[in-house]
Amino acid sequence: MASGWADEGAVNEQIDATIKDAVLRARSRLPQGEGPTQCIECAAAIPEARRQAMPGVRLCVACQAAQDRRDVAFSLYNRRGSKDSQLR
Repeated sequence: MASGWADEGAVNEQIDATIKDAVLRARSRLPQGEGPTQCIECAAAIPEARRQAMPGVRLCVACQAAQDRRDVAFSLYNRRGSKDSQLR
């Protein structure tokens, strides 16, 4: 049941749009093509097993873990959660 000015499916549409954005962002970050043999951040060697498991990988394990920690802060932000966006 909708309340206020929001349409009947507004909450579900908001959730679906947030998930779609997250999936598109994740897909855009997938490595493609042949990657370097050294990390682009710290110049450490990227193990051959990692390069075979993830073709196109550009970061060593340590730098990838740091990147993932930075990305968590971004993923927790819901830009569609404002009340104004639900009043349209």
